[in-house]
Amino acid sequence: MGDEDLLRAATAVRQGTTRLARRLRIERPETSQTALELGILAHLHRRGPMTPGALAAAERVQPQSLTRTLASLERQHLAVRQPDDQDHRRSLLAITDAGRQALATDMRQRDAWLAGAMARQLTRAEQELLRIAGGLLDRLADDDARELHDPGGLSAHRTENPPGS
Repeated sequence: MGDEDLLRAATAVRQGTTRLARRLRIERPETSQTALELGILAHLHRRGPMTPGALAAAERVQPQSLTRTLASLERQHLAVRQPDDQDHRRSLLAITDAGRQALATDMRQRDAWLAGAMARQLTRAEQELLRIAGGLLDRLADDDARELHDPGGLSAHRTENPPGS
């Protein structure tokens, strides 16, 4: 795929995921948890216990910004602090059973809406394609490259042979 094709594909993916994310936020049930709290619970559910600093990095916020949010999750018994077995000077946050339940409740309504929309709008083959794309999007979301402007970044994706050769 040439650079221009790759940029067009990236634009299409960004636009589609942005619109879908907006719609999924609209479909979010009324809960007492904020989007940031749910994001933290999702990280803890996926990755296991994490330090407050690692959670802040995962959410792309300053650690100080999470102080109230983490305290709120602990007050609600959705997360709990536990000692770090590797470094006893620091603590880890872990999701509780109640936190897993709150996260599942949040996702259930949005997943139901999305499944219904997929059933109404897409063929079976398209549904399967989106299932595969979901895994690919997860991989992209976990990419830790932080270069804001990378004029040569696309060159890493270029093939040995230029397009058309």
